Amino acid sequence: GGCNNMRVIWTNGCFDILHRGHIELFKYAKSLGDWLVVGIDTDERVKASKGPSRPFNTIEDRIAILESIKYIDEIYVFDTNSELDTQVLLSGAEIMVVGSDYRNKKVIGRRHAQKVKFFDRIKGYSTTNILVGLQ
Repeated sequence: GGCNNMRVIWTNGCFDILHRGHIELFKYAKSLGDWLVVGIDTDERVKASKGPSRPFNTIEDRIAILESIKYIDEIYVFDTNSELDTQVLLSGAEIMVVGSDYRNKKVIGRRHAQKVKFFDRIKGYSTTNILVGLQ
């Protein structure tokens, strides 16, 4: 991560097919600090949670796309809940940004951060909706 005086922000997801909603999430997260770390699920993990047709983009492709976004400073890949938890700790994140749909759910890694901020999803933007629209 960044230097000791930098405020590190963490967010994570599949980020399979990027859309405006993701960009707004990264923009918001970055505005909260100096160094934005994005955690990203392995292909196997996406398959397990979203079904056999996902991810649409491989981990290599998803990383390449995320690396080109100016708000993102660092990318971590995780395969299990415990790996995700450890990576939040290692990132040194002060603030975690998660989707508002997680407000009443368990947020993995939150015990390592001082604060959790909930990001309201932008209506109409979802990777699943995009893929369903293409069928």
